[in-house]
Amino acid sequence: MSDERITERLRLRPPHPSDEAAVTAMHTDPRTNRHRAAGVPQPEQVRSDLGDWIRRWNSDGISYWVVESLTEEGLLGVGGLRRIELETEPALNLYYRFRPEAWNRGYAVEMATAALELAEERCPRLPVVLRTRPTNGPALRVAEKLGFEFAASRVTDGAEEWIYRHAGPETSH
Repeated sequence: MSDERITERLRLRPPHPSDEAAVTAMHTDPRTNRHRAAGVPQPEQVRSDLGDWIRRWNSDGISYWVVESLTEEGLLGVGGLRRIELETEPALNLYYRFRPEAWNRGYAVEMATAALELAEERCPRLPVVLRTRPTNGPALRVAEKLGFEFAASRVTDGAEEWIYRHAGPETSH
């Protein structure tokens, strides 16, 4: 079973150490952190996160992908699923971040749809959650389009965070 996925417009593949420069540039861009309560991460944190994503593909068989266009060169973003503990319960966190040049093209929904399919294949008993700030209108629209339902509100990093739970088949087992 391959960890890489091809969608209508995207190539989703596990990250490699060679992705470090592109991933760091995107994650440290202030425009991509408008809704991140902790602010812009330091490059060292991004490097550490990238290493974690690579390790998790090997240990968990699921993690965050590098998102590339099938027709254009370069990184569009990153996204996918990662195992987390949410209020002491195991879950899969749906995450994505795209370069501003890739915004408003439907890439987040396309990537997330593939991620939900992967969750059903590899971890069908784990709920999939999406965590976002109430001010993040684009993320709220993605959650709605994908059938996520509001589940809870909490404070993290000193700011309100909304948690959405996917209402699909993986939560009904």
